[in-house]
Amino acid sequence: MEQEITSQNKLFGKTFFWMFLGLLGSAIVAWYTYSSGLFLDIILGDYFSILLIVELVAVLLFSLLFRKLPPVVVGILYFVYSMLNGVTLSTVFVVFELNSIVYLFVISALIFAVLGFIGYKTNKDLSRWSTYISVFLIAGILLSVINLVIFKNSTFDLIIDWLVLILFFGITIYDINKIKLLQEDETISQEKIHIYCAMQLYLDFINIFLRILSIFGKRRN
Repeated sequence: MEQEITSQNKLFGKTFFWMFLGLLGSAIVAWYTYSSGLFLDIILGDYFSILLIVELVAVLLFSLLFRKLPPVVVGILYFVYSMLNGVTLSTVFVVFELNSIVYLFVISALIFAVLGFIGYKTNKDLSRWSTYISVFLIAGILLSVINLVIFKNSTFDLIIDWLVLILFFGITIYDINKIKLLQEDETISQEKIHIYCAMQLYLDFINIFLRILSIFGKRRN
């Protein structure tokens, strides 16, 4: 039992370290893209949509081929995605004030830590959440797209932000809890399982941060 706990702690340690590296890389790239004016070239050159497609491809490759790809390739895909995501995240510096971004990033980190603690301490099997999470996540994406294309209603957009934020609170607890189960999964190489977990938590944190920023962030005039 003690050996199992030690092994779990090592996995969590590696996972959070890789998550931190991904977030740090994204933050550095985002700030450089904004401060250098590169984001203007991307937007004016109509490269933004291409960038989003490349990001999507990177995530799909990571998700679908994770079990087959060697650890080095999985690690490269993770960092490629986090760097690309950093470029797209540079837009937050255009829309929101810097003080607001930093303040809400810290708030998001604290909330994430609390959710992570809950997920870690929960001994119940939360695997049954998977279906509900998938359904609500797809519904949230569809509602966002519909509102963006058809309704363009700011109030409805705010409601969606709150719903998706609450959803990702649950997803974070679920993903943290799932790490303990993945450790026992013999179909996944233990040499790369922490990278997969880091990617999941990275996405959870980014979504929580962006939703909190969208709801409470102070926008530039």
